Amino acid sequence: MKQFTLYFLLCLGLICSAPICTYAQVRADSAHFTANNPPDSIPPRKTNVFQKVVEYFNNSNKPKPDKKFDFGIIGGPHYSSTTKLGIGVVASGTYRMRRDSVTRLSNVSLYGDATTSGFLLIGLRGNNIFPENRYRIDYDFFLYTFPSDFWGIGYANGNDNANKSTYDRLETIIRIDWLARFHKYLYEGISTGFNWVKASDFTNPQLLNGESHEVTSASLGVTLIYDSRDFIPNAAKGLYVRVNQRYYPRIIGNKNVFAHTDFTFDSYHRLWQGAILAFDLHSEFNYGDVPWNMLASLGGSSRMRGYYEGRYRDKNLIEAQIELRQHIWRRNGIVVWVGAGNVFPSFSHFRWNETLPNYGIGYRWEFKDRVNLRLDYGFGKKGQSGFIFNINEAF
Repeated sequence: MKQFTLYFLLCLGLICSAPICTYAQVRADSAHFTANNPPDSIPPRKTNVFQKVVEYFNNSNKPKPDKKFDFGIIGGPHYSSTTKLGIGVVASGTYRMRRDSVTRLSNVSLYGDATTSGFLLIGLRGNNIFPENRYRIDYDFFLYTFPSDFWGIGYANGNDNANKSTYDRLETIIRIDWLARFHKYLYEGISTGFNWVKASDFTNPQLLNGESHEVTSASLGVTLIYDSRDFIPNAAKGLYVRVNQRYYPRIIGNKNVFAHTDFTFDSYHRLWQGAILAFDLHSEFNYGDVPWNMLASLGGSSRMRGYYEGRYRDKNLIEAQIELRQHIWRRNGIVVWVGAGNVFPSFSHFRWNETLPNYGIGYRWEFKDRVNLRLDYGFGKKGQSGFIFNINEAF
């Protein structure tokens, strides 16, 4: 709890000391005042940096239908057992490619992170919805370097604390879905992907089972999506179902030939005043000669929060979580969740007693209209826990 208090105070301190995205707004307000008031009228009230920042954040979540692109930046410190103390910055924007009542809002987020452990990250993700929702592009790109931990492959290795070893990891990932609408909520299209990783300085290279330290993987595939969510970054109602089938053939440069199936089912329901119940079911299945870095990995900022991402990894993964999101007061809210996940090499080797538990609590602050800044603290098995600072809901 002491860590959380320190984290929250540091966040407030950073927000109150960073004059981001306020100067242009204040200048515009000042120009408007001067143009509509004669010289002998009362001069505009002078405001200091702190007041300007407070004014910006006070107005940041108000709907701005006259703006073609509603954009803002926020940042703050964070701490986790994985990456240690760091600073994260997120720039988020919403827009419509056609300003009508039919076309859904598109969204984009540019994010970066740097920590005392040497973790450096920059990424871009979003959903671009074309006029009348006929087409959409879902994309995610990130590049990071990180002194990482590695326990090996399989539940047994991940569950053994003595297997913990270190290595340096440099990785870039690109995923793009090109989709066309065939029904009101139904989309289908082509998936493309690229992953490159270079690992070095393994303290226990035997855990790799002789696999290459540098791996390049390129994929082509198909995606089917049913999406009736009312707002993608923070749904209050609707369903999201996604089936993605990717192939990694030798013809496009893969040394390891394999296939990957990804399935997601999310549902959202209003309960009582200000309460939303969200459910997420996710699974990954890999077939063929799967390289170590492309195995299904449990943990991260969206699912099984608090687990070290990749400590538990294998060919297949099934995980689920249910989250209660409650608006508390003005722009503030909280969430609580419980979940579970299991990694396994094949269905014949699935073991219920190897299912990993997950639970946690989070704070939400509405940064833009229905776009939340989230601070989550997740817990898992073997004493694993960690903070997560991010934009938008986990799912």
